Order: sequence, then C-alpha cells, then structure tokens
Amino acid sequence: MKNILIIGGGTGGCIVANTLAKKLDDDEAQITVISASEQHHYQPGWLYVPFGREDARSLTRPVRSLLKKQINLLIGKVEQLDNENQQVILDNGDTVTYDYLVIATGSVPCPQDIPGLSEGGNHFYTEKDSFALYQILQEFRGGKVVIGVGGLPYKCPVAPLEFTFLFEEFIKEKGLRDKTEITYTFPLNAVFNIPSVAEVAEPILQERNINIETFFNLEEVKADEKKALSLEGTELDYDLLIMIPPHRGVPFLQGHDIADAKGWVKTNKQTLHAGDHKNIWALGDTTDIPISKAGSTAHFEGPVIAKQIVADIRGQELGEDCVYEGHVMCFLETGYSKASIIDFDYSSPPVLKAPNALMHYQKMAFNKAYWYLIPTATI
Repeated sequence: MKNILIIGGGTGGCIVANTLAKKLDDDEAQITVISASEQHHYQPGWLYVPFGREDARSLTRPVRSLLKKQINLLIGKVEQLDNENQQVILDNGDTVTYDYLVIATGSVPCPQDIPGLSEGGNHFYTEKDSFALYQILQEFRGGKVVIGVGGLPYKCPVAPLEFTFLFEEFIKEKGLRDKTEITYTFPLNAVFNIPSVAEVAEPILQERNINIETFFNLEEVKADEKKALSLEGTELDYDLLIMIPPHRGVPFLQGHDIADAKGWVKTNKQTLHAGDHKNIWALGDTTDIPISKAGSTAHFEGPVIAKQIVADIRGQELGEDCVYEGHVMCFLETGYSKASIIDFDYSSPPVLKAPNALMHYQKMAFNKAYWYLIPTATI
C-alpha cells in the first residue's frame, strides 16, 4: 500500500484527494490530507463581503465535510519538508511520511513586505480583512479612494478590477459618487497584464470617471500622512487605501530547495512535477508557473496530478489527459449586474465578450453551487 500525502485543504487539495479516493481501491493507497485550518474558505466570495452582498461566515465549510470518508485528515501546520527522507514535520512535532506528495498550500498575502501597508492600507483577501473593510465602508462618507495592486504576484488576478467596479457602483447607490474620487493603480503599463482583459476594463474605468495610474509599483505607505508612494516617484493622497498586498508561498517553502526564496514551488508547467522530483507535485497558487493564481487553475490541474499518481501506482502508461494544458477560466464582474468571462490555456489567448447580465447571473449561481461542484469533485 502506498502513502499519498496532500498538503492543503483548499480547492486543489480537496479535488486531488477526492479524485484519488474515487479511482483507487482502499488496499492500493492510504490518502492523507494535512490542512492548516479546520475550515475550507470560498475565497472568491470575500470580494462581496465589504459591500454587504455576502456574509463572511457563510463562505466556509469544515474541510472534513468536503472529503470522502476514507481520506485521513490531519489539522496542523507543516514546519518542515524533508524530501530526501520523504516526510514532513508538523508544528506539534509529529512526522508524516509519504510515497507521493502533492503540495496545494496556496499563497499568503504579505502586507508587511511593503513599509506602512499594514498600518495604512486595507484589503479583502482574508475573511478577517474583508469583514473589516465592510465595517469601514458602512461609515464611508466620501473622499479620495485609491484601489490597486501593491505587488506581483497575487491571487485572484482580476479581483482588484472587480472590486473597483463594485465600489463605484456601491458609492453611487449610496449617493456619494460626486463626493468621491477613485483612483485605480496597477504595477505594469496597463490596467491588467492580459491585453484582452485590459482592452475591456480600461474603457469601463474611463466611462465611470475612475482615474488610472499605471506603472505604479507601491514602495511605501505613509499611514500618518495618508500617502501612497511608488517606485516610479508617483505620490497619491488618500482618505481610504485598498491595496492588494504582494503574496508569498507558505513559510516552510520559502527558501526550500524545491522552491524559490518567496516560496513558489519550481513546477513543470505540463506535468506539474516539483522540479526533478517524480513523486512530488504542486498545483494552484503555490507554483511558479506564470499563469493566474486562481481557484480554476487548481481545479483543472488537480485531475492531471491524480491521474499520474494512479497510473504510477498501477504501472500504467500515461494518457494524453495526464498533461496540464494551462486551462484557466474566471469571471470578470463589472458591476451593475454585468460580467464577462475569461477562458484560455497555453495555446489559446483569452478573448472576452462584452460584459452582460447572463455572465453576471452565472457567476452568482456558481458562487452558491461551488460547494457542490468543485471541492467535492471527482473528475
């Protein structure tokens, strides 16, 4: 019997675990998931919490409830990965060995990487921070608002744009639009790093009288003076700063030999192997693959890894479906009950349709159906 260890109880980890549990017999493998939290969070829902459209408490489920019964679940944080001896060490000192390892640890917002951002900025990338921003917006009465991306890479790439659109709608409905100046910032020379997305988003920003600051790489936030400063020398005054922090991989991966200094696992973009390790895979946010760090990425990567593990255990040849083709799909919410969809892979660049009501309501439906369609999927 083989020991399969999956680190991470998020979207990717649950999909891999449940798919393996469906495809393998009980006498072929023991499947264990290590999750740092007892709760699985539907992170895309945090976008709506600041506007009162979602309750943060409704966006979680126990990890145990999403896994098949034969899957072992351990709650704890991994302190060390010893890939030479094929084991991990938890924060309580326990050691867990493996024959196959899947790393699905996601990414971590790190506002502390930018001086002053923790003190002077807000964001919605955690349950706690999204609710704190909800409380702030309940008291908002107008002023200068700066919304942007504080560093690359970060997860849910279109979310800062979506938040900007939803915020403009929110203050308009509250009768505060003429009392509010909105500025959107992005580190590159466009409003988004995918040209087809930028071509759709920029005219909407302009139509809604939202200022645009590109080439704005946040260097420092002077919280006492309420100023955001960029590496390029731009200085923005604000009354409210909503800035997505730069992200890192989880601490035990930062500087590990299978990852870089910031914790991004060096991953083969097609097989999803971690470097030259044929029994270690990575997926989702934690990889260094230059594609979107999004839940759909992990969704499409998970079955590829599961099929490779099953084939190896059974001594079977790998099929064509054991290669990840870079498939990513996500919605772009533009406010006022309209949205578009982004769907692409390594060989097919995204082509966006004009935002429309159908896409918006499809996204709303997906947000509710997530629990039944995605983490419990056995593809």
